[in-house]
Amino acid sequence: MSLTSPEKHWWDSPLHRDEKIWITLALIWCMFLTGFMPYWHLTGEQNASSRYAKMYAADFERLTDAFIEKYKVGEEKGIPVVAPPAGADIFLRSRQWSWDPILKLKTGKQYNLHLSSVDVNHGLSVFPMNFNFQVVPGYDNWLLITPTKAGEYTIICNEFCGIGHHTMIGRIYVES
Repeated sequence: MSLTSPEKHWWDSPLHRDEKIWITLALIWCMFLTGFMPYWHLTGEQNASSRYAKMYAADFERLTDAFIEKYKVGEEKGIPVVAPPAGADIFLRSRQWSWDPILKLKTGKQYNLHLSSVDVNHGLSVFPMNFNFQVVPGYDNWLLITPTKAGEYTIICNEFCGIGHHTMIGRIYVES
């Protein structure tokens, strides 16, 4: 069996009418999405803008411990529960395989949430909401949040962080 070169290269042949239609539709769709994504980011409520700054894990640990000491109202299964006032800087620490502290927040009140990891990359997802952020060691990620609906919200890690990843669950309680 011998292979022979084709007499004509596929890229030299003219496009068929159907191919031209599909390429045109794909380009139009790309231009639409390119314009729509910034619009959706600015007007949609699903994409909270976050800010970040470099921070040593030990410094974030110290800030989180001071926050817990100042606003602690109890414990659940050995995890501190904090109830900070509206407008407060609140801290949520991730480490293999836990989130702490448990937050008790009020509806309609704005908080400045600080997130960081003290060991490896984690992902923060808050259910049942569509809320998803990367939590990276060495960075303090912060965002303004205003809870709008009372209830119990579950925090899970959505970035594989080791053998106990499936047990990494936290809580946020939002009260009226």
